[in-house]
Amino acid sequence: MYELITEATLPEYEAFVQSHPKGNFAQSSLWAKQKPMWQWDAIAVRGADGAICGTMALMTRKVPGIGKTLMYGCRAPVCDVHDRETFAQLLEGAKALAKQRKSYVIKIDPDVPSSDTEFAAMLHDAGFRSKEGGKNFEAVNPRYVFRLNVEGKTEEEVLAGFHQKWRYNIRLAERKGVTVRVCGQEMIGAFSDLMLTTGVRDGFVTRKPEYFSAMLENLGEHCRLYMAFDPEGTPIAGTLAIAYGDKVWYLYGASSNEHRNLMPNYLLQWRMIQWAIERGCRVYDFRGVSGDVSEDNPLYGLFRFKQGFGGDFTEFVGEMDLVLDPAVYWCVEHGTSVFKELRRRLYLLKNRGK
Repeated sequence: MYELITEATLPEYEAFVQSHPKGNFAQSSLWAKQKPMWQWDAIAVRGADGAICGTMALMTRKVPGIGKTLMYGCRAPVCDVHDRETFAQLLEGAKALAKQRKSYVIKIDPDVPSSDTEFAAMLHDAGFRSKEGGKNFEAVNPRYVFRLNVEGKTEEEVLAGFHQKWRYNIRLAERKGVTVRVCGQEMIGAFSDLMLTTGVRDGFVTRKPEYFSAMLENLGEHCRLYMAFDPEGTPIAGTLAIAYGDKVWYLYGASSNEHRNLMPNYLLQWRMIQWAIERGCRVYDFRGVSGDVSEDNPLYGLFRFKQGFGGDFTEFVGEMDLVLDPAVYWCVEHGTSVFKELRRRLYLLKNRGK
């Protein structure tokens, strides 16, 4: 039997998600604070001993003009992904919420590799279908990532797994006087400016400064803003990382068009990896890369950069949709893809001269 998480059971819920191998910051109530336009609910299932054995956090948002909502479980569920009974109870709770919230779809993108055919079959048996898409960044969350296992390893052991050129570039940045500091709200403006530069250069839409500022506030000690400075003290690159449970994620990265010869991005990655080691984490997650690894792909450089740190190329099962209203689903899904591309083009046109 499932139950809805209440204020009284929230600490127990958070403790479970942080302790579970499938735990993810996006399943935390802390992340819900970052998404104020969404309504957050969480479902839990208890085992025979009365302890929580599975959870699923869901965020719901209204779709303008149609009286329906989209329900999204980012990196859900958190449980033994082969426990069909627990998953069935979590899904029963999700469906009940979806009916109450008038959702046209329940969308999830589990932290489960595509090689796990048993789990994929369980989802299909439950009525989920794979969301069609390309191999780049079409999904809400990346389907392809690099993950570095740092469990029980020293800094020297982790560093030894990097490509020789990557180790050289880290030392080069230090020799050339690049410094990296963990910063606070005082550097959000500089980081946002670098994000805008990066977005225009690489062709993607970036967040506003207020979003990054809210991340530091909402996630507190779980979030760090790393900034890299040249020898004169000018910010030349920056990253935002999140630590939760047994993982650290590299969430956002930005750099100037100048000083790239100083290799600040290599040093920034190393500092975030060091944070994961210090915390005794199991995984450092580099987040998204393209699934198209051909050298003529414009995103191949990002793939090579993350690959050089010695992590494992991981493909998740991807977005899975449980369609509750087929007609609305078709209209919204097709309309959203057109809107996103139009927004991207207008954004680049507006900011290209900055």
